[in-house]
Amino acid sequence: MKLTSHTPRVPHLVQALEALALQPGHADTASRLLEELSGITVLVARRYTNDRTADGLLEAFYLTDGCISLGISLNSEEPALPFLIKHGAERVFQMGFRSIKELASLPPQTLIADFDNDPEIQQRNLKSLFLEICRADPSASWTGDEAYRRELQIRRENQEVVSCAKWLRKNHHAGAIREADLDASAVIAVAVIFAILDDGRIVARCGQKDIEELIRRARATQPDVETGWQTLLRKSPPEFQDLLRERMDEFKNSIVKKILSKTKADKIVAEIQNCYAGAEQDVEYD
Repeated sequence: MKLTSHTPRVPHLVQALEALALQPGHADTASRLLEELSGITVLVARRYTNDRTADGLLEAFYLTDGCISLGISLNSEEPALPFLIKHGAERVFQMGFRSIKELASLPPQTLIADFDNDPEIQQRNLKSLFLEICRADPSASWTGDEAYRRELQIRRENQEVVSCAKWLRKNHHAGAIREADLDASAVIAVAVIFAILDDGRIVARCGQKDIEELIRRARATQPDVETGWQTLLRKSPPEFQDLLRERMDEFKNSIVKKILSKTKADKIVAEIQNCYAGAEQDVEYD
């Protein structure tokens, strides 16, 4: 059996310092970098670890190492040392930290609660990401930049879902929905499912009676599903159309097929409520 090969990667900052050590007459540059790194490490310790203990300072150095390495990885195609010397350790650290702040500003999921906008919660999330992604032990293999890129892709996709859901809410047929809490995936699911009727409405929220009426009308009229979906796509901004098409392809042979079949209506209602509508359901009282 052939084992997969793995080449360890040391952090970019360590690469730069190792390259610097091999250069003649590097004492002044090394002294300046050491002074900068010491200052950054102390500031990180004061804010994120503990500047009064050896362990706290060591952890702060690991975070400094990773954050500078992230700044180099995301902003430079040249070798680490020339980039670090050109910009200085403090500026490169800020490059890495700004990237973490950008990441923290994007939604980690598509279910959003009002408390997510609380400044203390946002600061806590920023710290959590910083500690998770930027910790880099100089003696260990480093993958912080890869973890960052994976998480950035996930969160950008979440942001697309959230933005699409907000647009659908704004254009809800019964008036804009302005609640802070948001189940973005559910909003999109509801809109796509109700669009099969092709009645000109954008439905971003529903109740049980709405679902029952949807099933009744769909079975009575047997609408052209594709035509209804094309109507929704024409109304939607171009940047959301691919996302909506993905949901349409996903639902075509699942829930939509059941709606138009002879499956018991109560089972379909329960499935839409439990699997699609999520938190975007009106509470109805008789």
